[in-house]
Amino acid sequence: MSSTNRTVMKAAGFLMAAQMVSRILGFLRESLMAGFFGQSGVTDAYNTAFVLPDLLYWLLVGGVLSAAFIPVFSEYIAKGNEDEGWRVVSSVVNIIFLTLGVLVLLGLFFTPQFIRLVVPGFAPENMTLAIKLTRILLIQPLFMALSGLTMGVLNSYKIFWPSALGTVLYNACVIIFGTVLANPDKPESVSGFALGVVVGALVSFAVQIPALRRVGVRYYPVIDLSHSGVRLIGALAVPIILSYSLNQIQVVVNNNFGSMLFPGSITSVWYSYRLFQLPVGIFALAIAVATFPTMTEQAALKRWDDFRMTLSNAIRMVIFITLPISVGMIVLRFPLIRVLFQHGQFTADDTLTMAIPLFYFSIGISSQAVIQILPRAFYALQDTWTPVILGIISMAVNILAMYLLIGPLAHGGLAFATTIAAFVNMLLLFYLLRKRLGKMDGWVIFGTCVKALVASLIMATVIWGWSEWFTPLTGVSTFGSLLILISGTAVGMIVFAGMAKLLKMSEFTQVMGLVQRKIGSKRL
Repeated sequence: MSSTNRTVMKAAGFLMAAQMVSRILGFLRESLMAGFFGQSGVTDAYNTAFVLPDLLYWLLVGGVLSAAFIPVFSEYIAKGNEDEGWRVVSSVVNIIFLTLGVLVLLGLFFTPQFIRLVVPGFAPENMTLAIKLTRILLIQPLFMALSGLTMGVLNSYKIFWPSALGTVLYNACVIIFGTVLANPDKPESVSGFALGVVVGALVSFAVQIPALRRVGVRYYPVIDLSHSGVRLIGALAVPIILSYSLNQIQVVVNNNFGSMLFPGSITSVWYSYRLFQLPVGIFALAIAVATFPTMTEQAALKRWDDFRMTLSNAIRMVIFITLPISVGMIVLRFPLIRVLFQHGQFTADDTLTMAIPLFYFSIGISSQAVIQILPRAFYALQDTWTPVILGIISMAVNILAMYLLIGPLAHGGLAFATTIAAFVNMLLLFYLLRKRLGKMDGWVIFGTCVKALVASLIMATVIWGWSEWFTPLTGVSTFGSLLILISGTAVGMIVFAGMAKLLKMSEFTQVMGLVQRKIGSKRL
């Protein structure tokens, strides 16, 4: 393994650990909410309240950050023109906050009209609650913008830990405020979780300030629309902003369809989606974030062989990690849901309801993981239009699939549509990126897919046999389900590791080498 890939994987390993802690806290947050309010119209209202704030954030910050801000600023740093880079950063930050402030004010004023458009099937009391929660959460994008832009600057310097710590503290704040203020007898008390989100976003920014000061932050109160760097960020950001805006249409359509189904449908899909995103967030996103600055630097310096190697290594690693998780989550989804959610107001019937979308989401984990990396390769090449066009195609596939599948599969159709769209998006991205680069280690990546799938299916068979034998002995209580989940996961990891070694997978050797070096360094 090259020194560059070793550095990337070390950074990814740290981010994975931080993301794992954050996601565990995130599921504790969701589990607490499920215990207080079950899977109901109240939780449907809470989840719907995120639609407008998320739209504003991704419209102005998320797209700019991932597609334009980091690549352009990283190029200034790589070429030794750091001071000029800070002038560009200042102009972009000022433009974003002026625009975001105006949109937040408009959002506060037009919240009732927006919510009625998104969830027309809500009961009046849930509609009122969703409006109240949305207005609380509309403060969040301002703090998230500060946190996200700060993260972008630090990531350009290949400093990742402050933002990772920020995500952990974010979830901790939501848990504290939600737990203290929640009262199952008062549906409006779910607003405690919303208040925690706002405070958590502020804390997530504040914890990054010391690191920002150490890199020598330079802020200029200017808006220079004529600067070439600002204009480049604008040109790169426009298509990705369009893409994120269109992605929110999918969220609106999902909630629109879900509001017409039985109460709790939106929540069951949302909780399943959170579980589905767990391996994507911990592993794929960590590898993608750690790889992105390196790919950007390699593209800026036109080191194309290194670029292809970094990209191929990242893709193969996320497939190696997420494919067994996908299969294992399908087999163990019932004990997983019982352990995380089935307590308090969340009943056994809610578990059966949630297991349906989780099944369909789990099928697409690896596809969703790979498309955390492929668009960033285009962004590193300063091509933001291609991922957007393919995203629009995938969005159309998603909406069409929702329309066709919601009848026969109900809320499961909403999840399956997302999986289908992710698979289509992955194939299209890979095909066009291969045309752009000429080659992409396609056969090596395909070999990893085949070997990982074979090992995962054998692993799934063993886990299924184990759980079928063990479940009658332990029962389906929370403790019994925990035993099945832990033992099944341990058995699965041993079987998959054994098969990966037997099949001589280079990814397994790479992971074990990193682990051994980490253990060795700690002993020293």
